[in-house]
Amino acid sequence: MKTRPPRATISDVARTAKTGKTSVSRYLNGEVNLLSPDLKTRIEQAIADLDYRPSQMARGLKRGRTRLIGLIIADITNPYSVDVLSGIEAACRAQGFTLLMCNTNNEVDREQYYLQLLSSYQVEGIVVNAVGMHEEVLKRLQQSMLPMVLIDRKIPDFACDVVGLNNPEASRIATQHLLDNGYEALLFLSEPLGSVNTRRERLSAFYDTSKTRTNVMAENAEVPLHQPQQLEKILREFQQRHSDKHCAVMAANGALTLQVARALQRLDLHWGETIGLLGFDELEWAALAGVGITTLKQPTWQIGYAALEQVIARIDGNEQPISEQVFSGELIVRGSSQPLR
Repeated sequence: MKTRPPRATISDVARTAKTGKTSVSRYLNGEVNLLSPDLKTRIEQAIADLDYRPSQMARGLKRGRTRLIGLIIADITNPYSVDVLSGIEAACRAQGFTLLMCNTNNEVDREQYYLQLLSSYQVEGIVVNAVGMHEEVLKRLQQSMLPMVLIDRKIPDFACDVVGLNNPEASRIATQHLLDNGYEALLFLSEPLGSVNTRRERLSAFYDTSKTRTNVMAENAEVPLHQPQQLEKILREFQQRHSDKHCAVMAANGALTLQVARALQRLDLHWGETIGLLGFDELEWAALAGVGITTLKQPTWQIGYAALEQVIARIDGNEQPISEQVFSGELIVRGSSQPLR
């Protein structure tokens, strides 16, 4: 079996160029004005001959910088998280940072492990998609002195920059759309509310907007994401209670929209025909499901990019007051929310 040759070191470069390590370091740090043309040429040739690649981590630590950003995501399988990650990664490339992504899978042991891991790697800042994270881990985040930006969720009594959707505005737009299309009984479905501000803000705006129509019945229900029987029961009973009305369901996120669509199929309730359906988050398959599912599209890529820019601004010494940066969503209308005959 062929063994890989040992990686060249700065000492190897210095020996090959017939100079000292100090001169090589100056060359690598861009201080070529301190080197003679002949010495600069010898160092360049030695680096090429040895295929020398300096350790960026070691160089960064020597200067007190690692240029590493930590990202903690509660659930990487969520389409929202994937799109946000794409925006964060693009901003890292543009700003010359490297991203360390940690998927906790909503498991408290993993959350604690990754917090310790990011600390050991000496990341310069952290971006946190905290929806679904456990309270004890959020408390650990509170104790961190690292520059930090939260995506999509505020933490009570925690002064931290937040970037996300304008939830009240988005929920008003979505609810008003259903009202304008003649739906008379509306059900807002979410995972358990807990202290998650995004769910609470969307629910509050849903009720406020529904109250503008005196003939409309508005309800909400909470259901864990992977409880299909409970979800079916909620949908069946909602439809039966309001069998004399045009009914519509609003799902609070993309993952739940998928579960609602599956449950409606099992119940033989066809969106756009016997019941209306609208979901938060644009999904790749939404246009292909039956007559298409109307969605409230979040600018997830832009949210991720802005969050990374904000944490870098804090790393660079920005001391402006804590801010909440919100983006508007876009309603993508498809057949699932068309007026029912």
